Amino acid sequence: MEATSVNKRNRIHPMKFALWLGCGSIVMMFAAWTSAYIVRHAAGNWLEFKIPSIFFYNTATIVGSSLSLHLSYLNFKKGNVSLYKSLLLLAFGLGIAFVGIQYLGWIELKNIGVPLTKNPSGDFIYALTSMHAAHVLGGLAVLIVAMYHAFWLPFKPTPKRILRFELTMTYWHFVDLLWIYLLVFLSTQS
Repeated sequence: MEATSVNKRNRIHPMKFALWLGCGSIVMMFAAWTSAYIVRHAAGNWLEFKIPSIFFYNTATIVGSSLSLHLSYLNFKKGNVSLYKSLLLLAFGLGIAFVGIQYLGWIELKNIGVPLTKNPSGDFIYALTSMHAAHVLGGLAVLIVAMYHAFWLPFKPTPKRILRFELTMTYWHFVDLLWIYLLVFLSTQS
């Protein structure tokens, strides 16, 4: 009987495993693109420019969103319903702000003479940041589902809802860390 409970405790939930596999494939995709960036940069015909500072400020937005979501989760588990809901809304709002500020970053790139399809260096930055933004939009869709559960379903921290929240939080933290990786990579390459 004890061996069964130990085996059950050491196994990862299939949904968590699937999420980690998905995150792993996204990491491989971005690793391939950043490797292609390095190879193409070495080939020449490269426009040198600094990453617009708005991208650095935007990092605070997504980190704040991730922190808000984590605090929302902790309050969900504690039963602090109003704080859980408020922090969930804040996480969503900061996620929306991240995408909006990202767009402003693309406008700033264009204004400093780095329009899309003019030079491979700019094209890579647009591609990497827009693919990241697409993943953030996917995370925002999941946050909409989480807000539906928060505001329209009765408050019940059931194992199923805790798992769902943990999956949401894991993905959101993942896109946060992915952004930090991209920003560090792009700022050291330019």
